[in-house]
Amino acid sequence: MTHPGLDLAALRARMVAVGVPVAGPLVAELVAGGRSNLTFSVTDGVSRWAVRRPPLAGLTASAHDVAREYRVTSALVGAVPVARPVDLCEDVSVTGAPFTVVEWVDGAVVRDRDDLAALSDDDVERTTAALVDVLVALHAVDVDAVGLRGLGRPEGFLERQVRLWRRQWDQVRTRDLPDLERLHGLLAAAVPAESAATVVHGDYRIDNAILSRSDPAQVLAVVDWELSTLGDPLTDVALMCVYRHPALDTILGIPAAWTSDRLPSADALAERYARGAGRDLAGWPFYLGLAHLKLAVIAEGIAHRAGAGADAGRDAARASEAVPELVAAGLAALGRRTTSST
Repeated sequence: MTHPGLDLAALRARMVAVGVPVAGPLVAELVAGGRSNLTFSVTDGVSRWAVRRPPLAGLTASAHDVAREYRVTSALVGAVPVARPVDLCEDVSVTGAPFTVVEWVDGAVVRDRDDLAALSDDDVERTTAALVDVLVALHAVDVDAVGLRGLGRPEGFLERQVRLWRRQWDQVRTRDLPDLERLHGLLAAAVPAESAATVVHGDYRIDNAILSRSDPAQVLAVVDWELSTLGDPLTDVALMCVYRHPALDTILGIPAAWTSDRLPSADALAERYARGAGRDLAGWPFYLGLAHLKLAVIAEGIAHRAGAGADAGRDAARASEAVPELVAAGLAALGRRTTSST
């Protein structure tokens, strides 16, 4: 079977050229899930790898950076669970875009409610606790020791995030939304000092982790690192919590596992993180407002790419329907800040 954007003969030649043992012709399968970079399962009949490349259309500059993924995961091997990197190819003549090859991690991915139904209530509780603990461990990584000091500029990170996501909106928007303009303006006027400077994942929730089939509370690998950077760890925590919003179902086009009421509440997740990391949640309403803005822009970007011909399936064009309610929730979060400070 052929796949647009993946030339298997060229991929095999590249792997052989960089010293990867390949037993025979390659066969690929597009892995289900994800509205961003394309992930393929590739096998030669003996070994298996995961290949990641940007989508075929509607790219945004910072959201599909497979080279960043490769650099970050290479540095984090042994510190947090990641798939071991095999190759980074930035020569676009091979498959039409940069791509990465990593070792295949044989585990379970819990994407939707059916996947979650296979877990007992105790499994769900232990698994969500383990996911939060992995996030705590990620934010505790010594960036100098793993060589990631140059990954980002932590000074002024939050202010740049507010500007970045506005620029992303301008790049992918399909309509004008005055409330989003208002949300952005309020965030720009309320930027707190950064809480710390750590590696942040940028897209953390249950379906971006591969879990052990025998014990789902064992996280085998965290995946989808293309938004990772060096910045304020509370942005990771807030986005993890905002992903609990029911709008995620519309964005992903499935009844998402992470929105299920079987999981701990967003507040409970944040509190567990704060205890485990020894951090307080000062300025938390700002972080929630920013996370709602991010998710709104991500949703609009999915619809934008669908309109550009890169529909990821599951009625991707409908993702933009989630934007107004996410913007409203972001404004409400900032309203709680105003209320609490008066």
